[in-house]
Amino acid sequence: MIFVVALAMAANGPLIIAHRGASGERPEHTIGAYALAIDQGADFIEPDLVSTKDGVLVARHENEISETTDVASHPEFADRKRTKTIDGQSLTGWFTEDFTLAELKTLRAKERLPQLRPANTTYDGQWDIPTLDEVIALVKRREQETGRRIGLYPETKHPSYFRALGLPLEETLVATLARAGYDGAEDPVFIQSFEVDNLKRLNGMTELPLIQLMASAYGPPDQPGVTYAAMSTAEGLGAIAHYADGVGLEKAMVVPRSADGKLAAPTRIVTDAHAAGLKVHVWTFRRENYFLPADFKAGASPVATGDVGAEIRAFVATGIDGLFSDNVAEAVAAAR
Repeated sequence: MIFVVALAMAANGPLIIAHRGASGERPEHTIGAYALAIDQGADFIEPDLVSTKDGVLVARHENEISETTDVASHPEFADRKRTKTIDGQSLTGWFTEDFTLAELKTLRAKERLPQLRPANTTYDGQWDIPTLDEVIALVKRREQETGRRIGLYPETKHPSYFRALGLPLEETLVATLARAGYDGAEDPVFIQSFEVDNLKRLNGMTELPLIQLMASAYGPPDQPGVTYAAMSTAEGLGAIAHYADGVGLEKAMVVPRSADGKLAAPTRIVTDAHAAGLKVHVWTFRRENYFLPADFKAGASPVATGDVGAEIRAFVATGIDGLFSDNVAEAVAAAR
């Protein structure tokens, strides 16, 4: 697989990937968040994908939706509240796989982090839960309006869990993208996952570029006993290159923080990944003090806006190929 189109879109710097849309300024995974991200110059927008009861892919960061919708205020759905174990974690709430698309469309999206982003709560209730088809339609429309190519960066969320329910994500995703004209190695789409086997499955189903997501702790939910730390060695990255085209790395894997919370020296992982033929995309850059290293905080309030641009520039200097940000305008200004 190759990256000709994707790389051409960001010849003057790393790809800017709008994390759940412009989620620093609008409720995440809404048409409003995606549209604003496009207007602010994102190269790619990121819809995390889960399934409805009737097999439709919708954009939510998790299949448990009480934090991002008003489902709890709908008395007609009170009996849908469940406790489930997903990827080893017990969760209580309302889950997309227990709702048809028509039922989910009666809900309204809300801000997930109201304590940190109170301004975003003014947009609560303005948008519903979008389907993947609706996100694609927005991208196509904005491409027509702007004359520039806009990429999609979908993530399959809990794919093993959904497959066990008889609601596999991979086949539906590949078919939906193909209908929209996305099926070749040069098309502006990356498909990402924290799991391994579903990326291997996708590697046999599509020529679209694939990204292995990795975190500084834990390991792939579908690979008991395997850690992301082991996968991040030179040998591990070489193994990833057999089924994926890049890695999506948590920031701490690229530039860790010291004991005082400041940025420390970069690791070798960007160099090692490039040596294995893998692209490196890093997540997630956010402007609130709560998320920033101590070097770049502004005052003591966790809600205050710090210097995320300086943080981004420190990571760009390591040679990364792309970055995820909740704040697209700041990312574009810092990285280009």
